[in-house]
Amino acid sequence: EDLTKQLEELKNELSSLRVTKVTGGAASKLSKIKVVRKNIARVLTVINETQKGALRQHYETMKYAPIDLRQKKTRAIRRRLTKFEAEKVTSRVAKNQALFPLRRYAVKA
Repeated sequence: EDLTKQLEELKNELSSLRVTKVTGGAASKLSKIKVVRKNIARVLTVINETQKGALRQHYETMKYAPIDLRQKKTRAIRRRLTKFEAEKVTSRVAKNQALFPLRRYAVKA
């Protein structure tokens, strides 16, 4: 609520500055337009980040989350097998591993 109030004030200030620009205001007023615009962007960034953070926390315990809240990474990494899937072995391979374990040799140093 505090940020939204601040946002409204900044937008009102920006509109009044634009009016002074049209009516031929002072140069100091014209240079202030950029500063106000950047401040509006900062406030909006904080609002959006807090909203996104709250949504992330909400979906943290759930199995699926909206696409924009998931980790971006790269397409290849997202398509890659999970650790669990990569470690799975077929019954034939499991039998082979049990019957023929990896031999360890004691080597003199």
